[in-house]
Amino acid sequence: METIQVVLDSKLLRATDRAARRTKQNRSALVRDALRHHLKKLETQELEARDRKGYQTTPAQDEELSAWESEAVWPLE
Repeated sequence: METIQVVLDSKLLRATDRAARRTKQNRSALVRDALRHHLKKLETQELEARDRKGYQTTPAQDEELSAWESEAVWPLE
């Protein structure tokens, strides 16, 4: 692990400390978890944007989608 310095305004620092106490983590662990979560979210957004762009450039053909229609149907009770 490496030590870094991060500047937070006092309101954000207080909220961070409260969340750390609620989750029974120290401040550093909470910030690490939050950063991991945020980075994963950014990665997901980038992948979704890439897929969206690809489908806009080359839309799926009807025959490609028809194979999945039976999977999208709700089962009868």
